[in-house]
Amino acid sequence: MTKIAIASDHAGFEYKSAITDYLKKRGYEVIDFGTDSDKSVDYPVYAKKLCSAILSGQCEKGVLLCGTGIGMSMAANRFNGIRAALCPIPEYAKLAREHNNANVLCLGSRFIDINTTLRILDVFLDSEFQGGRHENRVNQIDIQ
Repeated sequence: MTKIAIASDHAGFEYKSAITDYLKKRGYEVIDFGTDSDKSVDYPVYAKKLCSAILSGQCEKGVLLCGTGIGMSMAANRFNGIRAALCPIPEYAKLAREHNNANVLCLGSRFIDINTTLRILDVFLDSEFQGGRHENRVNQIDIQ
C-alpha cells in the first residue's frame, strides 16, 4: 500500500482532514504530520516533518497545505530530493508529475475550493513521471 504523508499549518487544517479521509477511501495509507488544529503555527516545522518522512523512505509522496501553498512549497524545496509543486489547477499537477517528477503537492486552501483540490490531488496521484528528456533536467535540480 502506498504511503502518503500529509501536513498543514493552521490555514490548511480543515482541508487536511478532508483530504486524509479522501485518500483513505482511495486505498492509501496516510501518515499525518500535523498540525492538529486551526490554532496558529509555523508552517516550516510541518514542511520539515513531511519532507523528512519522504527522504527517509517512510512515505512515497506528500501533500502540504497552507493558506496559499506558497510558504509550504518554499520550505519543502529547501530539501535536496524534494520536488514540491504548487498546483492551483489540475493541469499543473499533471505536468509537475510527468515532467518534473514532483513528490510533494502543495495546495492553498484559501484560494482553491475543496472539490477542485480533490481533482488536483487525483491528477497528481494518477500521473506518472515520463522520464526521457525530462530525466536529465530533474537530475540537475538537486544542488549538492
